[in-house]
Amino acid sequence: MITRYIGYTQHDLPPSVHRGLPSRHVTLIVSLADPIRITGMPKPGEAPATMAAPVGGMHLSPALIAQDAFQSGVHVELDPLGVPALLGVSPAELSGYVVDLADLGVPRLARLPERLAAATSWAGRFAILDDVFAAAAGHNEPAPEVARAWRRLVDAAGRLRVGTLAEEVGWSRRHLTERFRRQLGLSPKQAARVLRFERAGGLLRQGGADLAELAVACGYYDQAHLGNEWRALAGCSPGTWIAEELPFLQDQPAAPAPDSAA
Repeated sequence: MITRYIGYTQHDLPPSVHRGLPSRHVTLIVSLADPIRITGMPKPGEAPATMAAPVGGMHLSPALIAQDAFQSGVHVELDPLGVPALLGVSPAELSGYVVDLADLGVPRLARLPERLAAATSWAGRFAILDDVFAAAAGHNEPAPEVARAWRRLVDAAGRLRVGTLAEEVGWSRRHLTERFRRQLGLSPKQAARVLRFERAGGLLRQGGADLAELAVACGYYDQAHLGNEWRALAGCSPGTWIAEELPFLQDQPAAPAPDSAA
């Protein structure tokens, strides 16, 4: 249940704030440079924090991260269905929060930043991640109906009505909503919002997108609906995000999920 690993190193970045956007993943970032300074948490009222290895649950607003001139680390994207086995907590416990990996209370995970820092290549670091996640004990997925509903939403990029989803899994809409939220931390409707938003972000990264056409392709009523959702989930308009982020995006070494964890 690991989507991918991304290794990154960036030099001479201008001082700014990076928006950690909502996505379908639970994310782990292990810094190989200075600790990561999170200046704004996705959950209102949570204090800023500095962490060597932050774990971010699924959320509905951005995490604001201070961008240092030099950055290096490993970014891991986890499917929420695999989080109980891989991290020892439920995705619902992490939803809306950013916590330090060491605070999860799993020794093999607490030692991970030190092991990654000692490695001398990206291939070596990815092999360490394979080793750590392969040692995860057992599988404790949510209820099969919840897992099926989540996978259907992901496959449809959020363009699926909750009523239709409930009919497919054989539950009432209310029961599906309650069980889905209890086990994944978001309701099906909220998860669909995140998935549509994530698809829109992916298309924006490709460049040259007409916002009106993009809005329709991603399941929004119109461009105004797209803009409202971006301001709610990203804290800014699509145009502002493009101006802030796209000039600094670059390809980084990446590794697919290990076969044993897929």
